[in-house]
Amino acid sequence: MDFELIFSLAGMTAFVGWGFLVISPWAPLWSDRIAGILLPSLLALGYAVLLLFFPAESGGFGSFAEVQMLFNSASALMAGWIHFLAFDLVVGAWICRAARRQGIPFWLVLPCLPLTFLFGPAGFLAFMLVRGLRSNLAVASH
Repeated sequence: MDFELIFSLAGMTAFVGWGFLVISPWAPLWSDRIAGILLPSLLALGYAVLLLFFPAESGGFGSFAEVQMLFNSASALMAGWIHFLAFDLVVGAWICRAARRQGIPFWLVLPCLPLTFLFGPAGFLAFMLVRGLRSNLAVASH
């Protein structure tokens, strides 16, 4: 199995999704469907194939040592990477949808997207802060 090829294909798939999120203010329906559903589903399919047909030889989730052993397997490491790509993209799509629904200007959301792409939970936290501050400012102005 060519894990370098799978790594590249998964990365390009996710990157296309993030591109759609960046243009989401101008194409919200396409962004929601492509970056929020289609591409994460495609990544999830790749993840499932790796888990079902190329299981790790050892390791598990019961202790740190087992997780470390699990990620010594190339197929488990690749599945883990695709897992991160898929879920970060889902969170990024949710951020864009939530911001649109709540009327948060996209320029406030935009810095949260690369944070989510690169550091997952940190981008989510940044958006939660933006959303909270925006809500507090709206309440204070009334």
